Amino acid sequence: MFGVYGEGGRRGAVAAGCVVAALVGLTGCGSGDTGKGGAVQSPAPSHAAATAAPADGLTEAQLTAVAFTDGEPAGALTASEYTLDGPLGDAYTADPAVCQPLVSLAGDVSDHDPVAQVQRKADKPEEMLGVTVDVTLRSYGDGEAVKVMASLDRAGRECAGGLTEERAVARARYEKVEPAALPAFADEADEAKAYRFTVLDVKGKLKLYEYLTVLRSGSTTLAFRADILGTEDIGGVPEDVMAAQWKKFRAGQA
Repeated sequence: MFGVYGEGGRRGAVAAGCVVAALVGLTGCGSGDTGKGGAVQSPAPSHAAATAAPADGLTEAQLTAVAFTDGEPAGALTASEYTLDGPLGDAYTADPAVCQPLVSLAGDVSDHDPVAQVQRKADKPEEMLGVTVDVTLRSYGDGEAVKVMASLDRAGRECAGGLTEERAVARARYEKVEPAALPAFADEADEAKAYRFTVLDVKGKLKLYEYLTVLRSGSTTLAFRADILGTEDIGGVPEDVMAAQWKKFRAGQA
């Protein structure tokens, strides 16, 4: 989020900065403890699970076919593949644990493992201070996608007053979790949820803003998390990005 708590590479840069600060004795970055004996990370599907055909979910190959490709226009932004393992937010945990779906792009702590997932990033590579959107498509079997959305709904309600995002060498304090506007096409989905996060910077002085929108279509969830480097409130996940991904996904299901 916003340079201080940004997803993906932005969060990675912050984590690296915190390491340096710790080495020279500076303060401001939180404890290196991931909390309560090492909180469970959002699960990543195994290769076998991702390539096997689930009873009612898409395979990794099928998800890839309906996801953004590297260099593809994503509304006014450009999509790209992650060079490593995807958004670092997937490796973060929440305190209390019930808030986990708000941290890891709607992934739950351990109860609802996806059978496949594909992650992309949408931004303007030439704009270091521009909007970045993390896009995660996850496929579930045996009705688990419905449970994921239920967990997200519960997290949105129970964590409205705030939560702490636990990382390897820092903590981020979410001051507030509020419902946000859904995209115009949300009624085409089986379920949809959108949230606005107010987050304090590492010194607890600046208020930063981030948005999460999650759509469910059958056994697949499409999650979009948007932020910007700075204190600007971007007003939501860019709808043109979500609409482009949704249109491609739906076309692949026809």
